[in-house]
Parts: sequence; C-alpha cells; structure tokens
Amino acid sequence: MPVIDLAEVSRRDLNSQLHALVPSTNETHWRVENPNGQHALAVGVDAPITIEIAGHVGYYCAGMNKRASVTVNGNAGTGLAENMMSGRVHVKGDASQSAGATGCGGLLVIDGNASARCGIALRGLDIVVKGGVGHMSAFMAQAGNLVVLGDTGDALGDSLYEARLFVRGNVKSLGSDCVQKEMRDEHKIALRKLLDDAGANADVADFKRYGSARNLYHFHVDNAGQY
Repeated sequence: MPVIDLAEVSRRDLNSQLHALVPSTNETHWRVENPNGQHALAVGVDAPITIEIAGHVGYYCAGMNKRASVTVNGNAGTGLAENMMSGRVHVKGDASQSAGATGCGGLLVIDGNASARCGIALRGLDIVVKGGVGHMSAFMAQAGNLVVLGDTGDALGDSLYEARLFVRGNVKSLGSDCVQKEMRDEHKIALRKLLDDAGANADVADFKRYGSARNLYHFHVDNAGQY
C-alpha cells in the first residue's frame, strides 16, 4: 500500500502520482498522512482505487473524482467532491459550503453536518448527509438525490429542477418552486438503498420528499418575482 506523507511530499507530487495510474494498476489502496487542511487533495483521480486521507482537508478535496473511493478521516473545506463524476467520497466529519456542487454521479457521504449550498446545481450525484445542511442547499439541482437525516436551513431546493430531496428533520423554509411531494413506493425503495449504501441507520418512514412544482420551467410574467 503506497503511503504518502504530505509533511515530506508536496500536494502536486501526490496528485501527479494519482493521475499517472492506469486502470490495471495493482496499487489500489493509498494512504495520505498529515494532510493538515491542504487544498485540492486527490483531485481529478480517474482510477478504481481506494484513497484514505488521515486528517482534515481544505478546499475542493476529491473534486472531479471518477471511479475512486476517497475517505477523509476528518473535516472537509469548501467544494468537497465538486463536479464528481462517479465513485464514492466519504467524509467522517463535517463539510463546509458547496459540498457536491455540480456533481454528476457517484455517492457522497458526510457523517457530520454540511454547510450552505450543499448539492448546488446537482446533476446526478447522490448525497447523504447524516447531520444537517445549511441554507440554499440543492439550489438549482437538476438530477440526483439529496438525503438529509438532520435539519435544513432556509430556501431548501430553491429553483429546483428534477433532483429528489429527502429530509428526516425540520425544514426551516423551502425555496422558490420547491414543494413537499408524495412519498410513493418507488421513492421509499430508492431511499432505502441510498441509506444502506451510506451506512445510515434510519427508518424510511421518518422522511419527507420534496421536489419541483415545475412552475418556473418557462418564463411567465406572473412569476417574475421568483426568478
């Protein structure tokens, strides 16, 4: 197992080694020590490997991740897993704002809380937050799922498209064009799988589903104040 100590090796060298991996690599389990909140760790990885980061990370950790499984044993800064394409990112602490922004695929799991704008412009990524999320989460989310076991801040799902939002706790307020919707059997099945995949011990019956009212898809003068 390759072990990279960032007290001795630069972030650029770490990312260069990860980018050089080929799909057939036998170096499939990496450990990164002494991250000390450095930014842009393990970004742009495109290989079916496991990366374990032993500590807190800064901005944009695991951004553009593709196929890799990245675990952060600590907290994460702004833009965690931004534009993630596939694979899995798991933060065992809290995440700052814009976690999973523009994510297209894969699974992002946050064991603690996520700050403002979690899942902003979501495009297919699934996000499970075991704590709460801040204001404007899932703003303009187009596809994918946001599951929140705790509470949400103001304006959840503002200007939402077709992403699905599942919340177990209290919703402080809903954003423009976001409404509570019926929890049908297919939604319960999908939610159960997401909770199981994230290792979240929760009862599907405790969740409410939110989605787009579809009133803002096309401009109408009566809705001008909501655009």
